[in-house]
Amino acid sequence: MKVGLVGYQGSGKTTLFQWLTGIRADPSLAHRGQSAVVPLPEPRLEKLAEIYQSKKITPAGLEIVDTPGLSRTHEGNPARLALIREADCLVLVLAAYDGSDPWADYRSLEDDFLLADMEIVSGRIHRIEQSLAKPLPKTEKEQLAHEQAVLQQVFQAMESGRPLQEAQMTDEQRRTTRAFRLLTEKPRFLLVNTADDEADPQRFVRSAPSQWPCWAVPLDLEWELSQMSDEDREAFEKEMGLQGTDKAHLLRALVEAAGLVVFFTANQREVRAWLLPKGGTALEAAAEIHTDMARGFIRAEVMRADDLLQLGSQREAKAQHLVRSEHKDYVVQDGDLLYIHFNV
Repeated sequence: MKVGLVGYQGSGKTTLFQWLTGIRADPSLAHRGQSAVVPLPEPRLEKLAEIYQSKKITPAGLEIVDTPGLSRTHEGNPARLALIREADCLVLVLAAYDGSDPWADYRSLEDDFLLADMEIVSGRIHRIEQSLAKPLPKTEKEQLAHEQAVLQQVFQAMESGRPLQEAQMTDEQRRTTRAFRLLTEKPRFLLVNTADDEADPQRFVRSAPSQWPCWAVPLDLEWELSQMSDEDREAFEKEMGLQGTDKAHLLRALVEAAGLVVFFTANQREVRAWLLPKGGTALEAAAEIHTDMARGFIRAEVMRADDLLQLGSQREAKAQHLVRSEHKDYVVQDGDLLYIHFNV
């Protein structure tokens, strides 16, 4: 899973990157962006490893991408945003200190996404027009003309200032634009960067656009606290009457915002957590593990990890009829433990 951090210069975006990853930003990469993989905290992995006596524990990984700070004049922003077209979720970092207006920045960022997408779509329409002006086989010409008509519908919606969200698009429009990885189609997570002494950070959450999850966090303070030992941090928080932000909870919230579920595989060699888009099937989960499993898929044994942890053994789970045999079209649920049967 790839998470793209987006924000204007001075928003605290890079501080968020440092806090989430524990890696100090490299100034030499300020204009190109920086990324790092963070393990997704998952307490069930340790317990599953005890049951299976696994030699290795592998958590799911989140790739955090810190983009260059955007310009409020919008100049050059489409090129900067190109770095996160492959992201599964966008985290919009919004400054809310020293008189900053986070919701003005939010609206401006949405304009930036729209302008960047319009540039991509209009560029493709222009290239199609150039191709259609040349002699082409009838079938190819018809395909290009059809693609052009679909893209013009999408572009007209963009021009109106109301870009089509993925849920509003027809299957045909989704297929045509999928390769563009449009920013306006991606799920958002709003992170309001508050002052260290903000008395009511939840006021920003209450006033946030309702369609996206929102957290309010004093990023400078959290980054400083993360540099302390556990003992010093606990003493400092107690002295100052602070309650720190649960970073593990935030990372899990990003997974949920991206529309992903966590599933597990386990044996004596390794217990591992995986990420899969919501609605993903057992066959798609098998492909995530290994292409050979998907190619030779026979069936999936499925149980709930929480059931196994409660009962303490797979034998007892089977005795309680909590292990099911599912076909390739089974929709994987968050917290499922899968064992894939396949032909090599």
